[in-house]
Amino acid sequence: MVLGTASQVPTRHRNHNGYLLRWDGEGILFDPGEGTQRQMLRAGVAAHDIDRICVTHFHGDHSLGLAGVIQRINLDQVPHPVTAHYPASGQKFFDRLRYATAYRETVALREEPVSVDGTLAQGPSYTLEARLLSHPVESFGYRITEPDGRRMVPELLARHGIKGPDVGRIQREGRLGAVTLDEVSEPRPGQRFAFVMDTRLCPGVDALAEGCDMLVIESTFLDEDERLATDHGHLTAGQAARVARDAGVRHLVLTHFSQRYTDPSEFERQARAAGFEGELTVAADLMRVPLPKRG
Repeated sequence: MVLGTASQVPTRHRNHNGYLLRWDGEGILFDPGEGTQRQMLRAGVAAHDIDRICVTHFHGDHSLGLAGVIQRINLDQVPHPVTAHYPASGQKFFDRLRYATAYRETVALREEPVSVDGTLAQGPSYTLEARLLSHPVESFGYRITEPDGRRMVPELLARHGIKGPDVGRIQREGRLGAVTLDEVSEPRPGQRFAFVMDTRLCPGVDALAEGCDMLVIESTFLDEDERLATDHGHLTAGQAARVARDAGVRHLVLTHFSQRYTDPSEFERQARAAGFEGELTVAADLMRVPLPKRG
């Protein structure tokens, strides 16, 4: 769910950043900028939907909404713990936002700041990783990877006479009599999602994007303003598209647009001109973008 798509300055049609990823029953909120709480209301997203918050960096358009979101989580007495990831170098900013005003804390908010590249969390449904980006303030991108699995092959099941409840049994136990799971299935790569905000081109961008089913990435500027993008630590539409093309991304979502541009279709045109041929979305506020189906 796209809650906001503006860079630095909101417009009449674009709120500051905010993105909620729903992943196997868990909600991960990325970069809650100013106004995120109201955008959640408009999008039908409740505080109870948030299990984890990931902040890339502490510029206001990516973090000023933290105060309201954290207080709403407490006001609604969310029954589960919520974990927050953010650059460790910005701890003072997180503290100020968390305790910006008086309120009653009712929820266990776990602070897990990020200081180096690597794995942040690992569970049965995904691994969460961070990679350092290149921006005037320290910034990290995030990547979620589902464990690889296996896909049942009907022809192989039929060849071995396996059907009905026995299909689930061999999936759970890995064997049914003399037949192993490998004999009736094939590898299925886990889904991969990456979130890349304010950055120049750098190794972290490529590492996050590699092989992703969906890449949500900033494209603050159009290609004719590439020098301006580099100077301010941002990407152009063409640069973002070339990253996605070279990384084999299946679905590219462009966002974080400068107020200087009024025609969103130009971002799509430049992304296509850069050679990206996969599914492409130019994000708009309150848009729902489904993850590609598992391959």
